[in-house]
Amino acid sequence: MDVALVNPFIEGTLHILDTTALVKVKPEPPFLKRDTVHHGDISGLLTVEGDLEATVAISFTKKSILGIVSAMFGEEMTEINEEITDAVGEISNMVAGHVTTKIGELGKKVKVKFVRVVTGQTEEILHTEAGSHVVGIPFRTTKGKVLLEICYSDQSS
Repeated sequence: MDVALVNPFIEGTLHILDTTALVKVKPEPPFLKRDTVHHGDISGLLTVEGDLEATVAISFTKKSILGIVSAMFGEEMTEINEEITDAVGEISNMVAGHVTTKIGELGKKVKVKFVRVVTGQTEEILHTEAGSHVVGIPFRTTKGKVLLEICYSDQSS
């Protein structure tokens, strides 16, 4: 997996959480994800099309998303509801925009789109079947844990 193409997803997640919710985020060592288990309570799903084909999930624990959205809204959120679901969609859209710009700066043409929000730990996160592996990049934040999952194939190879 090309780090130069993964980094925009990491940078986008760090940037959006820092600027929208003033949440400090620290990436932890990546790992190869070998299952379809939903490692969060709520996730935003993205697709990437063009020179890079990918699926991406940004997963939040209940604690982390409630803390992040509470910071964004300036009021305490206590349960995952429609407002939280909408906020996960908006965070995912903002990350998508950031990633589109950054990958474009690398000379690649892509369209990153928010697809939907998945809730509940019983849900599976299914990624592109590109003969590739899914890389999980965990983040520790001041509000709790976030996991970025990236599965892609480089179409320009």
